[in-house]
Amino acid sequence: MGESMRGSRLGTTSYETDSGIYAPRELTTYVCENQHRVTLPFSVEADEIPDTWPCACGSKGLRQGVQIQPAAEPKHVRTHWDMLLERRTIKDLEGILKERLEVVRAKAS
Repeated sequence: MGESMRGSRLGTTSYETDSGIYAPRELTTYVCENQHRVTLPFSVEADEIPDTWPCACGSKGLRQGVQIQPAAEPKHVRTHWDMLLERRTIKDLEGILKERLEVVRAKAS
């Protein structure tokens, strides 16, 4: 075997034979705002094909036939204060504060 490999470029050329049978694919075209077109093959069995693809010019290409979805408003992040106000009113909190201040002042004297 060593003599049959002599002079070949090991590691750069594959000696396997290709049957030429490929998985079924569909071509997807992306168009950027500068009207550049990029066509990419994706498997027919792909779970999700991205709606955008980066273009060579730096902008994002939108998949042909897809409408831009409006960005969803971010959810309001509940703080500790928000959760406290769900359980108690300001009047209740003022009463609790008054009680705790009395306890702290009694310990300090």
